Amino acid sequence: MRALFAVLILTLAPAGAFAQTDAPRPMPPVLRSDPGMKPGADKADPGKPADGKSADNRSLPKPAEVDHVKRLDALFEALKVAPTKESAKAIADRIDVALIPSNSDTADLLMSRAALATEAKDFDLAIQLLDGVLAVVPDHLEAWNKRATVFYLKEDFSDSLADLRQVVAREPRHYGAWAGIALICKDVGDEKHALEAARRALAIYPQLEQMKDMEKELAIKVEGRPI
Repeated sequence: MRALFAVLILTLAPAGAFAQTDAPRPMPPVLRSDPGMKPGADKADPGKPADGKSADNRSLPKPAEVDHVKRLDALFEALKVAPTKESAKAIADRIDVALIPSNSDTADLLMSRAALATEAKDFDLAIQLLDGVLAVVPDHLEAWNKRATVFYLKEDFSDSLADLRQVVAREPRHYGAWAGIALICKDVGDEKHALEAARRALAIYPQLEQMKDMEKELAIKVEGRPI
């Protein structure tokens, strides 16, 4: 993905012991699923929504949403069969663009401020800002991914891993999160799960060089050399 869990940052950052044993951070409070619902509409007759539309129509996805999903599916399929690193990278860049929009000006502003805070190494402020993004848009993949990166930079590997798992729970094809999981597991000595995560990333993005190298190395350590 756009940051690929900040692969360059991860490979340059010092690796530490998996010291965090606390329970993962709780998810930010999820706002009401329909922020546009009128006051008191949640108490209305289910058969008569406040906007006057039938319940069946309200549950149907919008045409634009359907088109977006179809485009994303097509891009991921193309990524699997891309013949070269260059063509795969071009497709991956398009996937980045498709996954990042939040449809929230507030979330976008907080994301930009979190990026500045991270650059300034004010990691606590960056996390606070990203917490705010997730309170507004709980399914914001890039916010989960960025917060995982900041936790990693703080050497808080437990929370970093927990956030990456939130990413893949929402989008199982997020190869950047799988790559991040592989890197963390390798750093903390969990080579078996690092190998599994690297293979998950490669199944989605076969031309991902960092994961190709890691998969070869870990396969020998975990499974031994082929006879």
